[in-house]
Amino acid sequence: MRYEVIVVGAGMVGTSIAWHLQEKKTKVLLIDRKSPGSETSYGNAGLIQREAIHIHPFPRQLFELLKIVPNNNTSIRYRWPALLHYRQALLQYWQFSSQHLVQKIEKEWQTLIEHCTCEHQKMITAANVENLIRRDGWIEIHRTETKFKAAVEVAKKSCDQGVNHQILSLKELQKLEPHCNFKGVVGAIHWLNSWQVSNPGALVKAYAKSFQNMGGGIRDSDVKKILPDGDGWQIITDDGIFYCNHLVVAAGPWSNQLIKPLGYDFPLFPMRGYHQHFKVQNENTINHSLVEVDKGFVMGPMQQGIRITTGAEMTLIDAKKNVGQLSDVVAFAKKILPLNDSVENEPWCGSRPCMPDMKPVIGAAGKHANLWLAFGHGHQGFTLGPITGRIIEELIHNKPTIVDVSPFNAQRFSKIE
Repeated sequence: MRYEVIVVGAGMVGTSIAWHLQEKKTKVLLIDRKSPGSETSYGNAGLIQREAIHIHPFPRQLFELLKIVPNNNTSIRYRWPALLHYRQALLQYWQFSSQHLVQKIEKEWQTLIEHCTCEHQKMITAANVENLIRRDGWIEIHRTETKFKAAVEVAKKSCDQGVNHQILSLKELQKLEPHCNFKGVVGAIHWLNSWQVSNPGALVKAYAKSFQNMGGGIRDSDVKKILPDGDGWQIITDDGIFYCNHLVVAAGPWSNQLIKPLGYDFPLFPMRGYHQHFKVQNENTINHSLVEVDKGFVMGPMQQGIRITTGAEMTLIDAKKNVGQLSDVVAFAKKILPLNDSVENEPWCGSRPCMPDMKPVIGAAGKHANLWLAFGHGHQGFTLGPITGRIIEELIHNKPTIVDVSPFNAQRFSKIE
C-alpha cells in the first residue's frame, strides 16, 4: 500500500508529526517496532516544560569537570566505551558550550519552547485527555545558597520570555508539600506555567488514538531498510514493504542508524535515564513534581506511583543496565519521602537523543527529495513533540512555518559520504 507520508518513530515527536499531517487530511502511516509512547516518551519526568528556555551546556569550568571525573555524581554518570565511541560528538558539544554560542543557541531554542503548551493543548483537546494534565507547575529545590541565589536571578529574567514563577520560602514550600522532609533545603522556585502529566506514555497513546480516529494508520513493525523509490520511498520492515511519497524519520536515538546507509552521518548521541515507581501511601503523597537540583533527579506523582527519575548516564544505547545511579538517587529520595515499596521488579531505562549544539534536527534531509528529519530533542522531546509536528506538516505542505526553522536544519551537521 502507498501512503502520502510514512513517519518512522512513534514517540512523542513522531506521533505528533503523524497527528498534524493526518489532521490536514494527509494519508499517513506511523511505524515503530513498539506501540506509541513505549520508549523514551514513556519514561520521562512527565513535564511539559514551558520554563525550559535555557539549554544545558557541557561543563567548561575546571571545578565543574572535576566533580564529574570521579563518576559518582548523581546528576551525570559515564562509561568509558561511550566516551570513546562518541568522542567527536562530545568534543563538538564542548565547543558549542562556549558562552557566546550558548546565548545564540538559546535564542533559537526559545522559539520552539514558547509554543510548547499551546501546541500540546490542541492535541490534548482533540484526544480528550484533560484528566492526564495538571497545570499547577513543578518545584525546583535548592540546598546551597549560592546556587539558589543564581537561580532566582535567572528566574527573574525569564519573566521577559513569558515564564511565570514564584520564589518559595521553606514555610511556603512545606505548605505545598506537607509530607516531605525539607531539612537542608534553603529555598525553592515554583514554575507556574509548566504542566505535569500523570502518565506520559498514556498521553502519547491518546494522541496516537486521536490520529487513528482521523483515519491514520499505525503499524508495529521493525524497519530494516529505507530505499529511494522514484520520487518517493520504500520502507522494508520485518513484516512487509510499504511505500510513500514523503518519509519522515523521527526515531529518536535510533534515527542515525536508519539513514546512515543513505549517506548521512549525524553526531547524534544517546543520554540514558532511569526511573522507578514507588507505591503511594498516605504519608508520602506529593502534589507537584519536585526537582532536586543539587542531586539531579525528579520525584513526580504518576498514575503508576511516585516516579523517581535520574539525570543522565553517558553510555552506549545497547549497554546493559547499571542501576548504581538510580540506587544512589533513591537512597537520597527516601530521606525526603518514605518510599517503602517499589512497583516494578526492575527499573526502567531509556535513551534521549542529543545533538552537540543542543538543538534538534527539524527539516529536509538535504541529499534526497521528500526525506524529512525530526530528532535530537535531548531532554525535551516530550515537551517539543507537538510544535515539531506542526513544523514538519508546514514544511511538507510548503506552508510558511510558525518559527524560523533555519537554525534546526539538517545540513548543519550532515556528512554526505
